[in-house]
Amino acid sequence: MDIGVEEDALSARMTIRPELCTLGDIGHGGAIMSFADTLGAGAAFVTLPPEAKGTTTVESKTNFVAAAPAGATVVGRTSLVHRGKKTSIGQTLVATEEGKLVALTVQTQMTL
Repeated sequence: MDIGVEEDALSARMTIRPELCTLGDIGHGGAIMSFADTLGAGAAFVTLPPEAKGTTTVESKTNFVAAAPAGATVVGRTSLVHRGKKTSIGQTLVATEEGKLVALTVQTQMTL
């Protein structure tokens, strides 16, 4: 997984391997949600204040827009849309390398 970090964003790539697929050789929604959750948590983590002990997901919602077939590489990018003292909210877009949107996740992270 390639990772890129910006001030309020985090991005990465994931290959849809056969073990991440459901029937029909399509990327399983749970794998795509886990990928988005990891990016959202990572974006929140790298922007934590020094006194924080960590972060945890409080809420996460994913809308699936299109399928990602086995062998495809998806690109995820989380942008923080809110960074407060106790919570942060990130929006993650997951798309194919060709730019076709696969999923949109909005996630709230709590600062510990």
